[in-house]
Parts: sequence; structure tokens; C-alpha cells
Amino acid sequence: MVVGLLLLALQRAGSPAAPPGQRPGVNPPERASFSGASFDPLVEDGIRRGVYPGAALVVGRRDTILYAQGYGHLTWSASSPAVDPDSSMYDLASLTKVVATTTSLMLLVERGQVHLDEPVSTYITELKRPETAAITVRQLLTHTSGLRADIPDPELKAIPDSATLMARVLRETPRVAPGTRVIYSDLNAILLGDVVRRVAGEPLDAFVARAVFVTLGLHQTMFRPPSRLRTRIAPTGVWHGHPVAGVVNDGSAFKLRGVSGNAGVFSTAADVARFAQFVLRGGTDSDGRRLLREETVRLFTSKATAFPAGTEARALGWQAVPTGETVSSAGTLFGPRSFGHTGWTGTSLWIDPDRDLFVVLLTNRAYVPRARRPFTLLKHVRSGVADAAARASDGR
Repeated sequence: MVVGLLLLALQRAGSPAAPPGQRPGVNPPERASFSGASFDPLVEDGIRRGVYPGAALVVGRRDTILYAQGYGHLTWSASSPAVDPDSSMYDLASLTKVVATTTSLMLLVERGQVHLDEPVSTYITELKRPETAAITVRQLLTHTSGLRADIPDPELKAIPDSATLMARVLRETPRVAPGTRVIYSDLNAILLGDVVRRVAGEPLDAFVARAVFVTLGLHQTMFRPPSRLRTRIAPTGVWHGHPVAGVVNDGSAFKLRGVSGNAGVFSTAADVARFAQFVLRGGTDSDGRRLLREETVRLFTSKATAFPAGTEARALGWQAVPTGETVSSAGTLFGPRSFGHTGWTGTSLWIDPDRDLFVVLLTNRAYVPRARRPFTLLKHVRSGVADAAARASDGR
């Protein structure tokens, strides 16, 4: 399971290998470190308990990778490809919201083409109805538009094509008054993706590929991956007994032909790590070229909702802390300015700017889990890995 990146990562981090005879998880060192002893037992336990067949983990800072490792396989078969954080691709699910949609909106806001406090109906004229005319771009980004979570599954299955689905989304009305509470909603992100399409004058996938992915060197990050890549894509479902890989798992994004503001991006852990470093650097690529202004990155990643304690906090497009979960995907130690996102298929990215630290954990939990409560168990893995990274960063 050891991959090529691992030795380089450990060299950069200055972390020694485990002493001879010390197995991961046995007789841990007195001080936590960015090593297999800190992370491997946590992620491997998820495989052992049947949560996911494989996972890719990358932990790092803005200018270095501290730990990178692949675990298990793309399916439950030992003959399927072993996971490699450099080359194994995952359906990012709702990480699409931050990697593609939010970043596209950041660019358009900087260019003055989109304004956060403008009604969305300024850009999507079909929303110029009394019930939706006042919803702002900011409210879509913070999930405070009042729109429900998504189109109910039975209704979604009956929708024949992308045009009909989009028309159905545009007819939605708020279930609570906009601005009064957080309702995490795929509909918000679908509408934001449509804002990008209309304002940029090209589809979301074309715009973000040209303006973000290529610019940042994210060459393995894309919507609708070609069939030639499917042998290294982790499947998220089964069709007639065969694993389904390379086809977006989300129902709405599937009906929208694989390109949607809420889901559809596929990527590797290494590419998601590069994206995290871009965010931690305040909007510059690895060579120092600026794609976004630092103040724009700070604006979008700062907590933007203030509802009662214990509820989910949101930044602009991003999740903030507290996450509102009994077991937080951000763990218990990440700082108050941390932000991140998770995906239903089993993906997650969390960033602690005060520690200059990020954690990428990609799994395919959606692929025939063997555990009774895989999503709950995955939260424990995410939380444990985040805490292990924070302790290693703090040297304790």
C-alpha cells in the first residue's frame, strides 16, 4: 500500500519511519507525528469494519505534503487496483460545491460580474417571482435561501431529462423565510452552477476547467471523465452485478448529464491536496502566480452565519465549525476558523488556516458498504484523522 509519494512526504516532513519491530498502532511514540503510526490504524479500521474498500489520505501544509498514503483497493476484491493517492480517482460528490462551483463564483465576484448581495434573479430571470425574487447569491452560498434539500427521489426518477429537471428546480419556492436558518441544499448549488453558466457564457465544466483546473495544474480533476480512465476510478455503485465507475453517483447531477453545481467532479487525493494548498496560500498557485486575491479567499472561507449554538455554521460555499454533527467530520481539535466540506460518496477536505494544515480523505463509502451504519462510522474515521493531524501539527 506504500506509494511513491510517501517517502518524499516523510522526507519533507522530517518524520522518521517507525523503529524496527514497532507495528502501526502498537507502542505509539510519546509525541504524535505525521507518520503511519498516527494515521494508518484509523483509516485501516474503516476497511476492516466494512465502511469502504479503500481510501486515499493526504495531509499537508501550504508548501509541503506531510503524509500521503493509499489504503485497500478500489473494490472489495483483492484483485482490483490498490489505491494510490496520485492516480486513483474518486467521485468527489459535494466537494464539487467548493472545488468547482464556489471557486468559479469567487472569480466572477472578483471580476465584478456577480455581486453577492444581488438577487439571484438578476442572473436567472426565471426566479423573478414573488417567492424567489429576493433570494441573494450570498444566501445560496450559505444555504440560507430557505429552499429544501433536493427534489424528492421518486419525483427525480420520473424526470426524463436535464431540461425538465432544471425547469423543476427553477419552480422551487423557499420552505422557510430566506436568511432565517441553514438548510443544506443541493438546489442552492445547482442554481449557483447555473449562475456561472449564464454569466460566464459557457457551461460550468468548461469554465472551471479553463479558469481553475488547468491554471492550478489539476490535470486529474474533471467532470465526466473519459472511459479510458475508468480502470483507476473508484466505483460508487453496482449495475447488474458490475461496479459502476466514472459515472456521477448523485441523481440530480446524473440527470443534468454529469455537470452540476452540486456534484460531478472526479479527482485524485493529490489534486485535491493541490487545491487545498492553493486556498491556504490565499489564492496563488505553487509558482506564486495569483488566481484570486487573498481578501477574496478570506471572505469566502470566513464564517458567514450566526445562528444558535449547536447548529451548522457556514462560510460562503464552505462548511465552517461547528459542523452541527454529533461526531464532527472536522474532529474536535481543528481551530475556530477552520472550513471544509464533505461528499456523500465518502470524500472530505478540511483546512485549519491557523495551523496551516489540511486533511484530504477520499473513500468510496457509497460502493456496497459491508457495515450496518457506514456513514456514521465514516464520521468517526474522519474525526479521528483530523484530530491526529492536529496533534501532530501541535507536536503533542
